[in-house]
Amino acid sequence: MPVAKAEPMETPPPDPLTILRSRSYILLLVMAALVGVPVSAAAFGFLALVDELQPLMYTDLPKALGFHGTPPWWPLPLLAIGGLLVGLTVHYLPGHGGHEPTGGFKAAGPPVPVELPGIFIAALATLTFGAVLGPEGPLIALGGGLAAGAVRLLRRDVPDRMSAMMGAAGSFAAISSLLGSPLLGAFLLMEVSGLGGQMLALVLVPGLLAAGIGALIFVGLGSWTGLGTYALALHDVPQAATPTVAEFGWALVVGVSAALVGAGIRWLAVGLKTHVERRRVPATMVLGLVVAGLAIGYAESTGKPATDVLYSGQTALDPFLTHSTAYSVGALLLLVLCKGLAYCASLSSFRGGPVFPAMFVGAAGGILLSHVPGLSLVAGFAMGIGAMSAAMLGLPLISVLLATLLLGSQGLTVMPLVIVSVVVSYVVSAKLTPAQPANSGSPSGS
Repeated sequence: MPVAKAEPMETPPPDPLTILRSRSYILLLVMAALVGVPVSAAAFGFLALVDELQPLMYTDLPKALGFHGTPPWWPLPLLAIGGLLVGLTVHYLPGHGGHEPTGGFKAAGPPVPVELPGIFIAALATLTFGAVLGPEGPLIALGGGLAAGAVRLLRRDVPDRMSAMMGAAGSFAAISSLLGSPLLGAFLLMEVSGLGGQMLALVLVPGLLAAGIGALIFVGLGSWTGLGTYALALHDVPQAATPTVAEFGWALVVGVSAALVGAGIRWLAVGLKTHVERRRVPATMVLGLVVAGLAIGYAESTGKPATDVLYSGQTALDPFLTHSTAYSVGALLLLVLCKGLAYCASLSSFRGGPVFPAMFVGAAGGILLSHVPGLSLVAGFAMGIGAMSAAMLGLPLISVLLATLLLGSQGLTVMPLVIVSVVVSYVVSAKLTPAQPANSGSPSGS
């Protein structure tokens, strides 16, 4: 009788607890702590540079050229130049300027060192010249790439697992204070990664350590330089009322509305992206002019600043909520329309993160709906942020946390409403989004 060949046994996966107790893991924690210091300092420097260049480009430069104030047409040359720089970087430099933002956040390994200059230049041009994207995506990529590159410099034969975990720790450190709390950044990366169980702890522990040290570095540098921490924060939140039955009904409306708007933004951005990819440089310049035109049209129609439409909206959320009563229903409607379309154009061609524009569009929509009977300002504001974040990011947990922790103690009051609106938005968005093939995910870490 023929003897049956024994099938090769599969190698069992490593035991997470064994790894956790090993000396190499302790070394990993030490390295994460050490790498968190320079990475968070570099992230702070990047945000400080952006914060200095934005008013320089939009306010100081026209004055230096002899204009009395900023001319209404000033965003046109600003965003044309920004589009040129981003288009050239994406087309010619390694790494294509980093993650293409229409795909949202997806788990990916850190970029290689040769890609970092392109990511830096494309992000700086996007954020400085006024495109509607945020710094969180580039910071995650830059932090991960710097940390993984530092480990490779110290040890040539570093295992892939350690390199990936150090890259994750670098990403944690880079956005440690950006969302207002190291925990929010940790939850964002945790939900993006899709890890669970004990393997999550292996990645999360060094990441949290790097994020905690990064937050201390941000606070220390902010205090030493007087520049602040660049953390997302609201300083004058109105009193929130106890949720009513009517507001739970409005939570359903907000959730469905955000899902529809988010689906429209994604559909238009993906459609524009196919045209941009054919002629990268001129198309990016044209879409930069589109963003500028939307900002100018909004400003001339409402008397409000064009910066309501330009930029990510990260620093604009606080004054927007504080002065929300100064915006008429018509101005809010036009703001949602123009900011949403500018967001589409920026997603399709520029390089940056999708979080803060989604939050701002959602906040504007929520404040708009708060003019109808039965919905308070704080509830509308919070639900709008949560629902639009869920629609654009596909991350329900971080969407709830962003909307509620941002409001401090008032966020706890409206949290049940936010949860309902986020769940509705997330489910409806899943229904509206076409199923993707299993191998079609595009990396998002670079």
